[in-house]
Amino acid sequence: MLLGLLPYLRNVIRLVVRRQASEAGPGPLARQDPLWAAPAMTSNMMHASPATVLSHNPVIADKVKTLTGEDAATACSGFKNIGECVAAGHVARNLSIPGGFDALKAKMTGTGSVNLGKAILQLAPAADAKSESKKANMQAEQDLNQPNS
Repeated sequence: MLLGLLPYLRNVIRLVVRRQASEAGPGPLARQDPLWAAPAMTSNMMHASPATVLSHNPVIADKVKTLTGEDAATACSGFKNIGECVAAGHVARNLSIPGGFDALKAKMTGTGSVNLGKAILQLAPAADAKSESKKANMQAEQDLNQPNS
């Protein structure tokens, strides 16, 4: 039961520290608090447009190229955010999707586009789409939250 409270307590601590930092104004708390700064960065990065992230971050561009085998800007064009693109790359690699990343991209970005889970169901019906989608999103979040990215 106590383990279930840890995420809640961590969020409470983040809010308290954030409030203290904003009330303190510029200073050590405002600049160096990793408890609340890192998750906000991850969230913003996952939902940022691919063009914005890739133009400013060569580490992520290299990761996308490794996952997809394509230039990152080309691979991620059409996706709503960078997180979708990186997650699709992971699914294509994890499941050896027939048609690879390009098949997933076509399902997720073309006319009548579907989300990652539905694309998995259509391209790899034997896979557990929900768990594979969750796994790929976690992998994408880890990639986008690496210190050098």
